[in-house]
Amino acid sequence: MTDLDTREWLLTNGLGSFASGTISDVRTRTYHGWLFAATNPPAGRKLLLSHLEASLEIPGKVIALGTNFWGSGQIEPKGYTMLHNFDVNPVPKWLWGEENWQLSRQLVMPYGWVEEGREKLPMLNAQRTLIQYRYEGKDVGILRLRLLIGDRNFHHQQTENEKLQFSQLVSQHLVCLQANFGGEFGTPWHLRWTQGEYQADGVWYWNYGLPEETKRGLGDREDLYSPGYLIANLQPGDTITLEANVGLPNPQQPMLSSESFAEAVEAEQERLSQIFGWRREEAGELLAGGRGGRGAGGAGEQGEKNQLPITNHQSRIWQKLLKASDQFIVYRASIAGPTVIAGYHWFNDWGRDTLIALPGLTLVTQRFDLAKGILKTFGHYCRHGLIPNAFPNADSEPFYNSIDAALWWIETLGLYLEATEDWQFLVEQFPVVQQIHKAFVGGTRYNIQVDAIDGLICWDANGVALTWMDVVIGGLPITPRRGKPVEINALWYSALCWLSQWAERLSQIDLDNSVRLNNQAQRYGQQAEQVKASLQKFWNPQLGYFYDFIDPDDGRNSQIRPNAVLALSLHYCGFSEQQGRQVLDLATSCLLTPYGLRSLDPGDPEYVGIYEGNSEKRDRSYHQGTVWTWLIGAYIRAWERFYPEEKLPFNWEPLINHFLSSACINSVSEIFDGDAPHISRGAIAQAWSVAEVIRHFR
Repeated sequence: MTDLDTREWLLTNGLGSFASGTISDVRTRTYHGWLFAATNPPAGRKLLLSHLEASLEIPGKVIALGTNFWGSGQIEPKGYTMLHNFDVNPVPKWLWGEENWQLSRQLVMPYGWVEEGREKLPMLNAQRTLIQYRYEGKDVGILRLRLLIGDRNFHHQQTENEKLQFSQLVSQHLVCLQANFGGEFGTPWHLRWTQGEYQADGVWYWNYGLPEETKRGLGDREDLYSPGYLIANLQPGDTITLEANVGLPNPQQPMLSSESFAEAVEAEQERLSQIFGWRREEAGELLAGGRGGRGAGGAGEQGEKNQLPITNHQSRIWQKLLKASDQFIVYRASIAGPTVIAGYHWFNDWGRDTLIALPGLTLVTQRFDLAKGILKTFGHYCRHGLIPNAFPNADSEPFYNSIDAALWWIETLGLYLEATEDWQFLVEQFPVVQQIHKAFVGGTRYNIQVDAIDGLICWDANGVALTWMDVVIGGLPITPRRGKPVEINALWYSALCWLSQWAERLSQIDLDNSVRLNNQAQRYGQQAEQVKASLQKFWNPQLGYFYDFIDPDDGRNSQIRPNAVLALSLHYCGFSEQQGRQVLDLATSCLLTPYGLRSLDPGDPEYVGIYEGNSEKRDRSYHQGTVWTWLIGAYIRAWERFYPEEKLPFNWEPLINHFLSSACINSVSEIFDGDAPHISRGAIAQAWSVAEVIRHFR
């Protein structure tokens, strides 16, 4: 490579643990390392193994293969200049070399939980990363691998401290490691290897630089500890396999061998084949294809993009999207079941994000049992008519700071039932549906309630932001949207239509309560008609667009935001064709970009076109023009409803190119700048971004 390629890669294990880094092998973020272990899945993530600093000795020459940023601004060593190739499929693989030698390295993070009957349980030795080196050359090579480790929260940086000590216990082909923070012990873990001699040699490496954190106005210096190094003499064709594993060594774990790495890759291939119904040879073709490096993903694949029926498992792009979707499905210990990580590297699971992402992640992919399990879990934790927006990591109440999670739950439940006709599940969940309806009508937390006059949902509480535009700084919401937000009331209308339909269907199942359920169906239907009529309050005839919200004093907010498009995209829509077309026309001219919809019209005085700066500056611009990829799904659904015969004015190519070869290879970023060239920002892999691409990409 002639330049430093800082595009990123990501490995996950279904427990919240991950490994991540860059193509050029330089760490640029606090979140780069080879083993971030979720000590309380999917939370409690800690950096344990940062990386192995490699050098190769051949006759007359010692070659440093690492690449590091230092706080001084220097890049040293510059191993990336000898990096010839990078592949991301089936797993990240680097190839360094010169005329008379080559060294490759691969990483894999085995999947970490298994279903036993109806239970989903973490597997034995579940949190681990396997690393394999392979040497080719004319002469015997001596490979030196220096361990760089830590024990710190994945959001923070590690600094040398006299209270921070690392103990190690060395035995044959094994070293056990554990931090000690002034008498408090850290997470125990161990590293084992197939060949080589380990030399204990404790030393600190100070002042690593993290330039991506510098850009974000966050801590950007790191000290890493090295407990020692491994030396292996390698004949041409030799491999050395290593495994970093959380916990103490277990005598039941299989012996590590040169075949262990290939077996782990094969197991993942088999798992994906079973989930998505691929034939083994198709999965193998996927995992063998797709170059990284200078053109990760392969430019030749772009010709497939307009020819992909949803059932075409031969499509490599489609299979890569499905593989990407699986990275967000994780086990949560506090609920003993599956959930959805909102994004990597730094997010946990969020109710709203999960429910919006669920159709793409589970219904389109036909993971119906997974969808049912997640819906059931959220329904189980319904309190005061609200669905959790976040689960805690211990035995305490979830967080309910969302007005729309409950409405998205109903919408997603409806889509699940349409896809599966699982009416017995409706019977089970209908009491939750009724609880939500009763709470919204009668009033619940945050002064959420139905306006008795017009039937619309309103809310009024200080210091919180309950819609998806939820940034709060210093107790002050940036986009509070108190009152009656347009998409919330569109969701309410759709929910009432679902309720009317479901009550009628249940009247045919539960014959003993048929009359009561029929009466309920009529009442829900009448309420829906009232809400449909009241939705016209949101129409701004001067602009030909919807007001974004009606405040508690009945004032109208006329900012052009994508929430109007969301209101048109739901299963049941209460707006006219003329209104839908006018909204889409204005949204197309003001909000549509190649990567999604802007969160605010560029002509608005509050518009911010570049998402950059420190945490507060970025948070203030989060919903003030920043492009959100997940919103492209709502735009497409609305377009197909109101312009069914017209060509979609959106070209998939830039977004698919981004998925294949930008930011995080084979994933989709959270957000992009509102201004061209729309640089990707935020989380490098976002669940609802990937999910909405899956839901609509053909």
